[in-house]
Amino acid sequence: MPSNYLYGIFKGYLCPMNKKRQSSQLEFVALMASLMAIVALTIDALLPALTNIGISIGNTNSTDHQLLITLIFLGLGLGQLIFGPLSDSFGRKPIVYIGFIIFLIASVICISAQSLEVMLLGRCLQGVGLSAPRTISISIIRDCYKGDRMAKIMSFVTVIFILVPIIAPTLGMLMLEYYDWKSIFYIQILFALVVVIWFWKRQEETLKPKMKIPFSYHVFIDGVKEILKFKDALGFTIITGLITGAFMVYLSASQHIFQSQYGLVKEFPLIFAGLAGSVGLATFLNGTLVMKLGMRNLSFYALIAYTFVALAYVGLFYNGINPSLFVLITFLVISFFSLGFLFGNLRAIAMQPIGHIAGIGAAITGFVSTIIAVPIGTYIGTYVISSALPLFIGFFVCGILSLVLFTWLGRVQK
Repeated sequence: MPSNYLYGIFKGYLCPMNKKRQSSQLEFVALMASLMAIVALTIDALLPALTNIGISIGNTNSTDHQLLITLIFLGLGLGQLIFGPLSDSFGRKPIVYIGFIIFLIASVICISAQSLEVMLLGRCLQGVGLSAPRTISISIIRDCYKGDRMAKIMSFVTVIFILVPIIAPTLGMLMLEYYDWKSIFYIQILFALVVVIWFWKRQEETLKPKMKIPFSYHVFIDGVKEILKFKDALGFTIITGLITGAFMVYLSASQHIFQSQYGLVKEFPLIFAGLAGSVGLATFLNGTLVMKLGMRNLSFYALIAYTFVALAYVGLFYNGINPSLFVLITFLVISFFSLGFLFGNLRAIAMQPIGHIAGIGAAITGFVSTIIAVPIGTYIGTYVISSALPLFIGFFVCGILSLVLFTWLGRVQK
C-alpha cells in the first residue's frame, strides 16, 4: 500500500504530546507497533526451532516445549504489574529503557542455557523485560487518544504489528537452515537495539508532570479500587483473558499441529504467515469500520462469529480425527479473521473508563488478563497431542463464556 495513502489516513491525528518534533502520525504508529512487535518476534520466530532447542537442552517432550511459549506470557503479566505503576510515577520513557535492559540480559541467559529449567527462566525474564515496552506503548497511546479514535490508532498499530508474526517464523526457519537456533536470539537482540534507539531519538515523554503519581504500594491498592468502580474495565479485561488464553493454545501448539500431525515442516512458516495475515486484514478493516459502527458493536458480532465457527468445527470433527489441511486452515482463517476485530477493541474498551490511571490501569488489566490466559493456554495445550480438536474446544468454551459476560455488560453501543 503506498505510503502517501497511509499518511493520508493518519494525517490530522498528530499526538499533542509530540508538538516539538512534529513527527508524523505514521511514524508514531510505526514506533508504537515496533515496541509491541518485539514480543511477537520473540515468540513467533522461535516456533520452528522448538524441537531443535529441545534436542540441544536434552528434552524431547513436545508438551514441555510449549512452555517456552506460554511462560513468556507469564513474564509479560508479572512485569507489567511492576512497570505500569512505575511509568505513572517516573514517566514512560525511563521504564521502557529498564525493560529493554532486562530483555537483553534474559536473551543472553537463553543463548547460554543448557537445561530446560534455565531456558524457561530466560524466557520468563524475556517476558518481564518486554512487558515494559508492550504495556507502556498502550499507555502512551492512551495518553494521546481516547474512545473510538484510540481504537482506530490501536487498530493501525496492530496492522503493522501483525507484519512480524507473518515473517517471524520464516525468519526463524532461515536462521535454522543457515545457522542454528541461537541465531534467532541474536536477531531479537539486534531488533531490540534498533527499536530502543529509535524510541530514544524520536518519541517525546507523554506523561505530563502534573499527572505523575508518587510511587507507593498504595498505587496498586488504589488502582484496583478504581478499576473495580467500572464494570466495563473489569469485565472486558476478563473477556480479553479468555480470548487470549484460547489463542495462546494455538501459538504454543501450532508447530506441533502442522509439523508433527500434518508433517508440514518446511511449509509451517508459510501457513503461519497466512493465518497471521487474516488477523491483519481484519484489524485493518477494523480501523476503518470502528469509527462508523463503534468498537463495542464490532467486538460483539466478531465474538459471535468466533464462537460459532468453533462450535461448527467441534460438531463436525468430534471424533478427534483431523480433517484435510484445507478444511483446518479454512476454519482457522475464519476464526482468526474474527479475532482481528477483538484484540484491539477489547483492550480499548477496558481502558476507556480508566484513562486517568493509564499506566497502573494498563498494568493491572494486563496482569489480570494474563493470569486468566496462561492457565487456559497451558492446560488446553496439554491435550493437543494427536488432533487439533482440543484447540477448537478451547475456542468455543472461551468464546461462549465471553459472550455471556459481554451480554451482561451490555452488548450494544448506542
